[in-house]
Amino acid sequence: MKIFLSLILCTYVGDACMEPYVWPESYNSTFDCMIAGYEESLNKIKEIGREEVNKYQMYIKFSCTPVDTI
Repeated sequence: MKIFLSLILCTYVGDACMEPYVWPESYNSTFDCMIAGYEESLNKIKEIGREEVNKYQMYIKFSCTPVDTI
């Protein structure tokens, strides 16, 4: 089984979220996926920057979805 990470960028100002971005690599455990989700969310918020995050009240949510592999 592989675990796939999906990141979703949202804004409170527009009360909307972008389409989920599925991370290109899969993970072997939920733990590894969760760690990556928090780390990549933090990286993306830093990349967007304080001004834009505050202006649009942005946040990121993520999910780790298990998928059976053949």
